[in-house]
Amino acid sequence: MDPMQPVLELRRIVRDYPGHRAVDHVSLALEPGEFYSLLGPSGCGKTTTLRIVGGFERPDAGDVLLAGAIVNELKPWQRDVSTVFQNYALFPHLSALGNVEFGLRERGVPGRRDRALRALDLVRLADKRDRRPAQLSGGEKQRVALARSLVLEPKLLLLDEPLAALDPALRKQMRAELKAMQRKTGITFLFVTHDQEEALSMSDKVAVMNRGAIEQFGTPEEVYLRPATRFVAGFLGAINWFGQAGVRPESTRLAREKPEGLPCRRAAVESSLFLGNCVHVNAALDDGGRAIAEIPREQNHFREGEIVWMHWDPAAELRFE
Repeated sequence: MDPMQPVLELRRIVRDYPGHRAVDHVSLALEPGEFYSLLGPSGCGKTTTLRIVGGFERPDAGDVLLAGAIVNELKPWQRDVSTVFQNYALFPHLSALGNVEFGLRERGVPGRRDRALRALDLVRLADKRDRRPAQLSGGEKQRVALARSLVLEPKLLLLDEPLAALDPALRKQMRAELKAMQRKTGITFLFVTHDQEEALSMSDKVAVMNRGAIEQFGTPEEVYLRPATRFVAGFLGAINWFGQAGVRPESTRLAREKPEGLPCRRAAVESSLFLGNCVHVNAALDDGGRAIAEIPREQNHFREGEIVWMHWDPAAELRFE
């Protein structure tokens, strides 16, 4: 494969359902060896897009290219792509090793046992290779599903919200592990999620989807700090709207006296929310709107009902047409 050639290219993909366009002329190119995310709310088209890439659905228009070749007519098993589903889809009657080895056996790959053991070792489950899925925890099942896909060494690994069923602490642990696995294997990952923190913390690039279309494609820093649309700005985190200017809570400051030379709004403190490393102060603006200021916990000296001035650096403003 040409290292300069995209591992995946979508060219104006369309997918229609009765009365609803799920994917609306989506174009995207993914370079080899990177971690990508499709991020958006429920119903935005991200999972449908992933299923089209994997061959589980056919586009009504447009082309899917893998390593430069159009694969619209190829079945899932004919594509050099592997998928980790949200429910893991493990075979209950097979051991962890048997599940990982299954795809290799179907393809007649020689030395498959050793290869499957290496994949289990990669996900730190070699010591549980003989356990069946019912004897594994949720996190362990997810690792087996990952190993089963990674062992095939696909050009592209698709992950359909694989962390959704895990508890919050395990989800955070698995984020770091997923990113480490991607770096270690060099396989291109395409990860679907509605969780902004997941996408921002793991991805080299994020495609933010809304109503079947990609509104912005860029690095986590680009989409968060320089969102292309009001939707992207609002979906990727809390944002205060002061007229036409959007300001993130972490860039919003509080003062008892009106600051000179800075944009500001008068407000009344409604409540404070202690978050451990910081405090969110919720305030009602004089114009009827509401805003949040994220401040260090040691600066939380503001009382409910107190009149304050919310202000910010003009450089922190996000403005849209």
